Amino acid sequence: MANNEFLKVLSELNGVPGNETQVKNFMKAELTDIVDEISYDNIGSIIGKKVGNPDGPRVMVAGHMDEVGFMVTKIDKDGYIKIHPLGGWWGQVVLAQQVTITTTEGSEIHGVIGSKPPHILTPEERKKPTEIKNVFVDIGVKDKAAAEELGILTGDMVTPYIEFREMANPDYLLGKAWDDRIGCAIAIEVAKNLKNEKHDNIYYAVGTVQEEVGTRGAGTTANFVDPDIGIALDVTIATDIPGGDGLCKFGEGPQILVYDGALVGHRGLRKHLLEVAEKHEIPVQVGYLARGGTDAGKMSLAHSGAPAVSICLPARYIHSHTSMIHRKDYEATIKLVTELVKSLDRETVNKITY
Repeated sequence: MANNEFLKVLSELNGVPGNETQVKNFMKAELTDIVDEISYDNIGSIIGKKVGNPDGPRVMVAGHMDEVGFMVTKIDKDGYIKIHPLGGWWGQVVLAQQVTITTTEGSEIHGVIGSKPPHILTPEERKKPTEIKNVFVDIGVKDKAAAEELGILTGDMVTPYIEFREMANPDYLLGKAWDDRIGCAIAIEVAKNLKNEKHDNIYYAVGTVQEEVGTRGAGTTANFVDPDIGIALDVTIATDIPGGDGLCKFGEGPQILVYDGALVGHRGLRKHLLEVAEKHEIPVQVGYLARGGTDAGKMSLAHSGAPAVSICLPARYIHSHTSMIHRKDYEATIKLVTELVKSLDRETVNKITY
């Protein structure tokens, strides 16, 4: 069973693009006694190196540490906080939601995104989606001076506020930032699984930064690692909900993407991955994303390039304050990636690549 406390802590950490330090420190603490070496790129990503065979292929497995959120742009004279989105938000999902503002000094201040009651909405306002440029955060102070006394500055991090919990079915896990703390969790768990296992390669457990604003950390870390194989761990859209097409189902295993906005998945690597899944009786789904991309795109382009693939957990309601994943998908992905890494020796990687 998945360790709920591990997932709870990782989910509830705050880390928007460019401000992932809390998550980086968590990954460092988890990886320190498991891997052989921990390194960093120069913009905040973390790279844990576990050597099985020093002459073997380099296998990079990455989850991104950042979550969609906001930054403070202005405090008005009445103490209301204006914000700018970091990552893709639809304005309708932010109204009346609670947030945490983390100051430069590390203080956490609770707030709520203000919204007009329906009684005072004009007919025109009712017809239009809310634009985030028009929303504000109310932290419960009377004026700008009171807000500034709390240490709030332009550029401070604003994150969704929600507590982790099991749903009526305890395999359904609700929380914030599953996109993509769950990928970070899997990269850590695979490293733990490999600690006393033979793997004829060099495994890199990576937490990247700034994925939600352009997969930036994937570019720097992939150039650092120079992988022979790149695996992005992320979430995809569970569509077995009212109005969905039902092609990506909760609890039926991770989805292997054949295509997304950043990558046409490598055919040889996908074939090998599906063979590993079949051999070990691990449920998987195959699908695509018409829009949006994962860190695999940047991994595939580092230096002279590398076969890359996105392995994604079905998730409900991503890019909002609340998201949900299935425990069985999480555990299946850990097993799949562990067995995949164990299968990748030099001969196998050369066959996949060429």
